[in-house]
Amino acid sequence: QVQLVESGGGLVQPGGSLRLSCAASGNIFSINVMGWYRRAPGKGRELVATITSGGTTEHGNSVKGRFTISRDNAKNTVYLQMNSLKPEDTAVYYCNAKTIYEYWGLGTQVTVSS
Repeated sequence: QVQLVESGGGLVQPGGSLRLSCAASGNIFSINVMGWYRRAPGKGRELVATITSGGTTEHGNSVKGRFTISRDNAKNTVYLQMNSLKPEDTAVYYCNAKTIYEYWGLGTQVTVSS
């Protein structure tokens, strides 16, 4: 079992920045990939970014150049640095971890609005 707890969401103006955190606990040594997904109102789930246990990253096309995923292995935490935020980034952001199973956090709301 893996438990994921997200934090760092909130309300920000367009052009602003936020950093999301996802703390993992439990059977963390079995995790192969961690990542962030989002779901905007009325839309499907979208890949934001992933990072492998080896540090290889992937970012979705809509966030490339603006968002950066990283990890702190000592803290068992994955971060999502979000810069140049746009209203269309408004969504619930979910942390994800993959072992031979898949685990999800409860999500954190990000609202970009003036």
